[in-house]
Amino acid sequence: MTPAGEARIRAAVDELAEAIIAALDDRPAAAPDRLLDVDEAAAMLGLGRSRLYALIGARELRSLTVGRRRLVPSSAVAAFIAERERAA
Repeated sequence: MTPAGEARIRAAVDELAEAIIAALDDRPAAAPDRLLDVDEAAAMLGLGRSRLYALIGARELRSLTVGRRRLVPSSAVAAFIAERERAA
């Protein structure tokens, strides 16, 4: 193979590698949080609905409202558990 042909192949491979890396960078980094309703979040924590609402009201557990529904992100449940484990 001639040096010119080898240079063209290297350039094509480099271009292909850059295109692959760019395509991989466009995909989402992680799946979005799952939103749990109050009953699901309470069950995950082993609590009743009233205690869960008390934690939300005291801002110890992050939540959001969608329409009339109160939802708790699964990451908020994980953070709550991790925080309690650190305190113990």
